[in-house]
Amino acid sequence: MFTFGVDSFIWTEKFSEKDLWIISKAREVGFEVVDIYISDLDTFPVRKVKDKAGEAGIEVVTTFGLPEDANTISPDPRVRRRGVPMLKKLVDINYALGSKIMAGIHYAAWGYRSGKPRTDQEWEWSVNALREVAEYAADKGDLILAEEAVNRFETHFLNVAEDAVRYCKDVGTGNVKVHLDTFHMIREEDSFAGALKTCGREYLGYVHVCESQRGIPGTGLVPWEEFFRTAKQIGYDGPMVIESFDPNFEEINRLCSIWRKYADSGEELAVKGLHNLREIASRI
Repeated sequence: MFTFGVDSFIWTEKFSEKDLWIISKAREVGFEVVDIYISDLDTFPVRKVKDKAGEAGIEVVTTFGLPEDANTISPDPRVRRRGVPMLKKLVDINYALGSKIMAGIHYAAWGYRSGKPRTDQEWEWSVNALREVAEYAADKGDLILAEEAVNRFETHFLNVAEDAVRYCKDVGTGNVKVHLDTFHMIREEDSFAGALKTCGREYLGYVHVCESQRGIPGTGLVPWEEFFRTAKQIGYDGPMVIESFDPNFEEINRLCSIWRKYADSGEELAVKGLHNLREIASRI
């Protein structure tokens, strides 16, 4: 019924050439999609990733978070100007990979919080920047830019589906969609079903299926039956990807506050989570 995938964060914090084995491993343990977080645009092994994915028979999507020195909503115009060229380079990488989805936090720097509510000026800066990137992407093909609504501790800019949909509409290019993550949703949304219906088939572009405590999906508080039932009702047919992090990571753990181990390995977490989610989805 659903297409399940796994994030490269299950195995590594900073994907590089030494991590190419992850692609075939993801397929071997039962996933149909591998989501690779691109931490370094300049050194990412594009051709080798594409070749490995072709050999393994697995779909590749990417995620990315803008760094603070390229923050599109920074009060410093020199910083803001760095964001668009960086995101255009990311678009080029995705097209070279054959990826159909470029997800994550492109609207602002991941982890940046101003200390006050989002302003109209920040909204205008971000919308204008992403519109330029989205138009660039549209000229090259059919890539979806999926903007992730994340919790208040990681951004003050987009926390809920309603705001993310409005953002997509204001960008107005048709190829900007919403990236929902159940970990963030349980902290910010009033209703899982409501958030999915707010996006609908038109605006829901990508999904991360993460447990409430970032542990094994199916062992926490996320209402999975409600989530899957509503996703089916709105006609979502994109990937559902398990994402979690190892407490030995450094930069990611600072951003996401991961201090506990939830399984003996990331792979165990992903494989058990896949089993649980497939079993739950089969009942819908």
